[in-house]
Amino acid sequence: MKKVLLVFLVALTLAGCASAQKHRSDVRDDSGEKLSVAAVQREIRVGMSGAEVVSVLGAPNMVTTDAQRRETWVYDKVATESAKSSSSGGLWLILAGVSGSSSASSTSQRTLTIIIKFDNDGKVRDYSYRQSSF
Repeated sequence: MKKVLLVFLVALTLAGCASAQKHRSDVRDDSGEKLSVAAVQREIRVGMSGAEVVSVLGAPNMVTTDAQRRETWVYDKVATESAKSSSSGGLWLILAGVSGSSSASSTSQRTLTIIIKFDNDGKVRDYSYRQSSF
């Protein structure tokens, strides 16, 4: 019985001792959204109509025309992500105890710019994208 109690107390104490590295991995979120490089690479093709592009990427942020009156659509996405993870734990007996805590935070900014150029018939003639993360 004493061994079971000792093992339980040790396990309980160690359960609260997560490292900062573990917290750092917990706060990272690399989930994608509708407007992404993967969506452009997978879905956008030369010859698509504007309606098909909207169904894949949504409405553009900016629409301009060139000297030949052909439309250029610009999608611009900036995402700032901030997260924090922390934990604490301790073992307290009748008069004395031990406790500890650890935490980590992460802030990142990602930008994605997609430029889609249309021909005179309203079909995609060219597209490009640029992504940065810092």
